[in-house]
Amino acid sequence: MSKGSRFLVGGRSVGARISAAAICIAMMAAGAGARDNKVMGEVKFHGAGKVERDAGVWVDGEYLGYVKELKGDKKVLLMPGKHTITVRSAGYTDFVQDMVVEPGLQQEVRVRLSLAPGATVPTVTSMLKITVQPPRAAVFLDDRYVGHTGELGGSVHALLVTPGKHRVKIELPGYRTFETEVNLIAGQKSEVKTELVKGSIVQADAEIKKAE
Repeated sequence: MSKGSRFLVGGRSVGARISAAAICIAMMAAGAGARDNKVMGEVKFHGAGKVERDAGVWVDGEYLGYVKELKGDKKVLLMPGKHTITVRSAGYTDFVQDMVVEPGLQQEVRVRLSLAPGATVPTVTSMLKITVQPPRAAVFLDDRYVGHTGELGGSVHALLVTPGKHRVKIELPGYRTFETEVNLIAGQKSEVKTELVKGSIVQADAEIKKAE
C-alpha cells in the first residue's frame, strides 16, 4: 500500500504506511467494531487434515499464525482487492492461492497440502522440543520454517532433526525475534524454552515477512 493509506482500528481512521497483512492484524484486535465492519472482507481457512490445520499462514508475504487458530478474535479481515495466501508445513509443498477480497463479504480458503518431492525423515535423529510463550510463534530451523511453537512443545510434541549444529529462530509479529544455536548428538533430547518479549512488528526479520 502507498504512503498515506488509511485503515480502521476500533472505528477510528488512522494514516500509516502498512501492509495488508498488518491491517488484518490491527482489525482482528478491534473487537465488535471489526465483526460489524462492512469495508473489510473476511477470509476463513479450513484445513483438510491435521497437517493442514497446523500449517502456517502468510498473507501477502507476512506471517499471521496457523490455520486452525485464525478464527474468533483472530479472524482474518483484509482490505478489498487481490491478495496472495500461502500456507506452509515442513516436508510439504507450499499451498498458494491468489484471491480477490470483496468488501463486507466472507470467503473460504480450503487448504490441502501435498508431500514435497523427495521429502524424507532422517534415519539418525535428535529430538528438539520448542517451548515458547506465546504458543503461536513461527519456528525456523536453519532459516527454514518448520512449524509453530504450539505443535513443537508440551509433553508429547517435539521436532526430529539431524545431529549437529542448528540455528533456531522464533518469531511472531509484535514480539522481538528470539535466536539461539543448539548442538545435538544422535539420540539426544533437548529443549529450547523462552518467553518472547513484546516489540514492534517492524522488528520482525525477513523470514516472517515473506513465504519464500
